[in-house]
Amino acid sequence: MKDHQIQVRVRYSETDQMGVVYHGNYIPYFEMGRVEWLRSKGVSYKSMEEEGIGLPIVSMNINYKKSARYDELLTVHTAFKSQSSVKIEFDCKIYNELDELLTTAEFILVFVSLKTGRPITPPNYILELLKEVE
Repeated sequence: MKDHQIQVRVRYSETDQMGVVYHGNYIPYFEMGRVEWLRSKGVSYKSMEEEGIGLPIVSMNINYKKSARYDELLTVHTAFKSQSSVKIEFDCKIYNELDELLTTAEFILVFVSLKTGRPITPPNYILELLKEVE
């Protein structure tokens, strides 16, 4: 399955004085979505890092459509888009409790060696997983 969903409750500390989520706080919501997408496929970021593999963001595009607010229960949709060579791409969306689309995002991440900091080909178990979801 390409798509995975998690729910996140907006905390007070993530909002401004008007109770609106600060724009930079959407990035951790999307990160939680990507981490849980991988976990749902049997892969943890922690185990990848223990194997010496990092997965930093090299590009992101976020489009804010409507504000998330304090104490709302948000649903973060994370969908695998593509994988090529050393890159993996995700399309993400955040909806509120009324199922209104609040934010969309596209992320490109690169598999890197934590020892060298240089791009590497994903390990075979990740390549196999990605073939299954394509």
